[in-house]
Amino acid sequence: GHGVVPGMVCSVEGVLDMGYVMAREKVTATVKIQNTSSLTLPFSLQLDSLSPTRDRDRQDIPAFLTSSVQRTEVVGTQNYSGLSVFSVFPTEGEIEAGESQEFVVTFSPDHESLYYSDRLRVVLFGKLTAHEIPLKGAAREHPMFVDGGVPLDVPVESLAVTAPVASQEALRGGLSVCPCADPQKPVRSLLLLLEYVDGEGPAEPARAELRVGAMDSPLLAAKKAVEFSLDSVPDLEQAGIEVETPKGTLDRGQEQRVRVSWAPPPDLQVSDPPLVTALLTLKGDITECYRVLFMPRVVSA
Repeated sequence: GHGVVPGMVCSVEGVLDMGYVMAREKVTATVKIQNTSSLTLPFSLQLDSLSPTRDRDRQDIPAFLTSSVQRTEVVGTQNYSGLSVFSVFPTEGEIEAGESQEFVVTFSPDHESLYYSDRLRVVLFGKLTAHEIPLKGAAREHPMFVDGGVPLDVPVESLAVTAPVASQEALRGGLSVCPCADPQKPVRSLLLLLEYVDGEGPAEPARAELRVGAMDSPLLAAKKAVEFSLDSVPDLEQAGIEVETPKGTLDRGQEQRVRVSWAPPPDLQVSDPPLVTALLTLKGDITECYRVLFMPRVVSA
């Protein structure tokens, strides 16, 4: 006889990021798998969140006590309704030799959180995991978002909600949806690391960026634009930090990358690098502020 190795190619390598969506709406993505072997491949698609062998009572160290590098949670925030955040269709079938199969992944969150995640497995012959696709997505109650940097909030949701309704919103995914009338109460804090590599030859400025977006939704009656602005620009410039687009206006469905660069000034004390804080304000259907901490430093090549 002849042994044949089952082979397949998936159109998605790495994480399938469904992006930002309004809470209680849904977005879909299409993934294709191709049978590169000479035999028919029976397949099934399985989500880790629905796995009957998943140990839901496992007592691990809480995620907020673990550094972001050490966190290994695959299944993140789940819907309050009990319905799956991520779903896939079809869930099983056969792919003839040399043929392809498309399947649709749906992301449908029912509340605000930045930490929806799961893992999709492509299983052949009922037992061989041929491919794994990490899934992630985020949902907001309001049609605007800021992404990038190192988030400084807790990446899990509260296990017990005993606060009043206004405070419950602040517990969901570490966000507050209250208008930022008081600039001392930002929605979130983000850390932008600007690492200037000091080595042989000409060095490039350290670079980082934030992504500001305005979501579009058929449920939104008014097509109000989203305005964003970053304050403390003179303080940033004094520290040698340049911001490419400190303010702007976004129509629904648009995004803007706020690019930042830094080169150390000649009189920089390497042992005492500057730390500059600025507020990024977004104005849409509400006003929100984000505290951005700029941390430039010199590192050896």
